[in-house]
Amino acid sequence: MRVYNKLAGFSRSRLKNPFYLTMFKISSPNLLSINQPIHWRKLISDIILIALLSGPVAAPFLAATGLFPLGIIAKIIYFMGGHVCPQPEMGLMLTSPHLMAVCMRCYGLLLALLTTRFLYASNQGRGFYWLHQYRLVGAAIATSLTFAYPVEMLAQILNLWEYNNVVVTIFGYLTGLGIGLFIVPVLYRSKNLSTKGEN
Repeated sequence: MRVYNKLAGFSRSRLKNPFYLTMFKISSPNLLSINQPIHWRKLISDIILIALLSGPVAAPFLAATGLFPLGIIAKIIYFMGGHVCPQPEMGLMLTSPHLMAVCMRCYGLLLALLTTRFLYASNQGRGFYWLHQYRLVGAAIATSLTFAYPVEMLAQILNLWEYNNVVVTIFGYLTGLGIGLFIVPVLYRSKNLSTKGEN
């Protein structure tokens, strides 16, 4: 109840909803405790994740405006996407003739990282599915999942099946789960995890 009294403009009924509470914990973690310091590593990680998720989608719309500053930003995003995505030419056509900056395989990976971020916000890495707690076994499972991405791409190169956005998204998502379920708890935890709540 003490937490609720500190939340201006956020109704008690919404805070009882797990979705709203999780969203609030991610967006406004410092309001949950007056003396809680800013966790810069978490903040920077969240900013990077938001940028990775929004950039590829925003790029085609920024490019379509034809405006000077927005076009430059779009070129930067496309440049970065072209260097991290193996098949940027397979990106979705969001606004003709401009494609999404990465393919759906890469974006599926990012969506999985977002999923694990929300999961961590809801249980602070205490679920059975977090792989870091199993040490070498967890690392082996995470490594196996990360192979979903290259295995699917190799199968496509060998003409075992054609490129399909649904298929590549699923395989990319599996790879992202392998990465996220292992590193997110390690990345977001702090030294006072055992005595204080985490976001």
